[in-house]
Amino acid sequence: MNIEPLLDALGLQEDAARALADDLRTQIEELHGRLREAETRLEHLSTTRKTVTALADRLPATPPDLPEHPDYPRILAAFNDATSPLRTRDVCEALDHELLPKNIEGTRAKLKRLVKLDILTEVDTGSFTRKQQASGHHDRQL
Repeated sequence: MNIEPLLDALGLQEDAARALADDLRTQIEELHGRLREAETRLEHLSTTRKTVTALADRLPATPPDLPEHPDYPRILAAFNDATSPLRTRDVCEALDHELLPKNIEGTRAKLKRLVKLDILTEVDTGSFTRKQQASGHHDRQL
């Protein structure tokens, strides 16, 4: 019996299997490289997320937009200058409004609106003060 053809066939199969193994090793090396790149990118993104989250806690909150009326910036300026809570009458005087019931009620409505906007706090009935802000963003002049 001549085993040369059998050995030749086995050699061809070994060469094919070796070529396939070499090709798969090359693909695995390429995939390992791509995996390392993806893991590095993921690590950088995670670090960036942590940094941005830490910084976001330090940023001042965006103040709400004031209603369209010239009294609102003047009201806030009065509270910026105040060292204690202000009553509605005090605010009317700061705005140079006559102390008429319609002016007092209109100013009270504006103060209540600023409370709803979370800019002022009503400490007692009819007594208002600036909301305490850790970041100080409401302290800017308007």
